[in-house]
Amino acid sequence: MSIDLADPDAVAPGGALEDGYGIFAFEADFASDLRCIPMVVRFKLDRAEIKLSLKQWTKIGQSNRQALAATPCNTLHEVTVYRRTLVGMVERNTPEPIVGLALNAPLSWADPARMPNEVAAQALIAGVNPPTDAQWSNLNTLQRFALVKLARSNHDNHNFAPALREFGIGGFERTSALS
Repeated sequence: MSIDLADPDAVAPGGALEDGYGIFAFEADFASDLRCIPMVVRFKLDRAEIKLSLKQWTKIGQSNRQALAATPCNTLHEVTVYRRTLVGMVERNTPEPIVGLALNAPLSWADPARMPNEVAAQALIAGVNPPTDAQWSNLNTLQRFALVKLARSNHDNHNFAPALREFGIGGFERTSALS
């Protein structure tokens, strides 16, 4: 994604993150204290085209991790500021270089009208029903992103079924109105 700042208030490709999203319940045991990178930050890292190692994440410090989780990253201007801020944090706190992340592939999670095949395939591997088209279309941007990430991941896909359960899809009933 090359950022064209001709319209800095334009929403970045993939759509805006809705306000109020932080740590999902399925990641709370390892991300609530921000020792691991939560999905909301992974989304922003992808958008800023940066691959951040867990070592870099931990070295930047708790207050910087909290700031990165809370900082908006929706408009093209916000993405540019987020990237610049993150690069500065990493350069000040760790000797590891920043690794760019080229996202030339389509943002499969961004289309609420079409669930990616990888999500359906991971549901079958997990032994749960894949989301229906209606369920997929009712998910918000971050939920769709999380399911695609969890479907692709070799080390995190054990959280795929818990994410479906939390989102109330794939044959799981919602456990509360806040889930």
